Amino acid sequence: MKETSHATQTPTPEKKRSKFSVAMGAAFMMAMAAVGPGFLTQTASFTGQMGANFGFAILLCIVADIVVQLNIWRIIIVSGKRAQVLANEVVPGLGYVLTALIFLGGFFFNIGNIGGAGLGLNVLFGIDPKYGALIAAAAAITVFVVKNAMTVVDHTVQVLAVIKILILIYILSVTTVPVATAIQHTFMPTQINFYSIVTIVGGTVGGYISFSGGHRLLEGGVKGKENIKYVNEGALTGIGVASVIRVMLFLAGLAVVVAGHTLDPTNPAASIFKIAAGNFGYKFFGLLLLAAGMTSTLGSTFTSISFLNYSQTLDSWVNKFRSVLIIGFILASTIVFYFVGNPAKVLIVVGAINGMILPIALAILLVAAVKKRIMGDYHHPKWLIITGWIVVIFMTYAAVQTLMTIKL
Repeated sequence: MKETSHATQTPTPEKKRSKFSVAMGAAFMMAMAAVGPGFLTQTASFTGQMGANFGFAILLCIVADIVVQLNIWRIIIVSGKRAQVLANEVVPGLGYVLTALIFLGGFFFNIGNIGGAGLGLNVLFGIDPKYGALIAAAAAITVFVVKNAMTVVDHTVQVLAVIKILILIYILSVTTVPVATAIQHTFMPTQINFYSIVTIVGGTVGGYISFSGGHRLLEGGVKGKENIKYVNEGALTGIGVASVIRVMLFLAGLAVVVAGHTLDPTNPAASIFKIAAGNFGYKFFGLLLLAAGMTSTLGSTFTSISFLNYSQTLDSWVNKFRSVLIIGFILASTIVFYFVGNPAKVLIVVGAINGMILPIALAILLVAAVKKRIMGDYHHPKWLIITGWIVVIFMTYAAVQTLMTIKL
């Protein structure tokens, strides 16, 4: 147990920052990790297929997001331990399995993130997507290796979040949004597609995204049950930001679909912007895609590397070589994209696996939440435990069904 107690220690370079500031950094880290190139494509694609009925899937996604994030953030912060350490305390060795799943999932998704940023630069400036990916990778590495890197990361994702929202506000302003239809079908759908629910829940809080905010808070020195209010503020803010962006993109896509247009299945998100605002809108999409790729790259890199910390000794080693690990992680995913291109089939398989990671990870933390030897005298709210297990059961069933439909 001695090593475990060491594992609760976290880096302390951010002591001068207020806990609220760290919580907001964690909120935007989680939200912007979720709002990546895959997020844009999924939302646009399902809107094109389902129309206003996709609003119901978004509603369920938001409810699931609240349950998942409040559970995971709270358990991590109250215990003062990263998810992989908690998993090892539940079942010895389980943390290493969780690390492998998160790290590999984050790596393969980072290929899509870097590729998305490169495609964004292609739309904006006509740069070859492969060279665009190299530029994006260099920018991401620069953000991580500068002095006070995590503060710079926080500010970067917040600025990019504002850019995303402003772009979507503009697109909504030049379209006729069928608000009444959207509201009606959100609460009274005429079609329910469980695959769409699994996909967007997994894409919003699946894999590494589930832990990005909690680990970011821990990295900023926020831990213990006395800091639960910062968990609530950070988690709910992050969910709110990601949800607002998804709803805005859904409404923009719905406006285009209701007007009688068909979205291009090869790039549904781009076609929303091009149909709504012509070439000018298409350029805006390029900026949005660049921002989405960059924020998700930062989020997946930070969270994946954070899963290498297990003990005081290993923490020291990881912190000493953090820059090397970050550069290696980003460069490796960039090289794969450069030589392979967009490995769509690989990303689909990894996406299904990431959907499976969510119920596994949440189940592990829910078990940890009720063990006194791990959580001390803290009592996890019953409503979070009950709703958490409901999400675990539903996502397990849905993820298995999804895996059975994948054709390699």
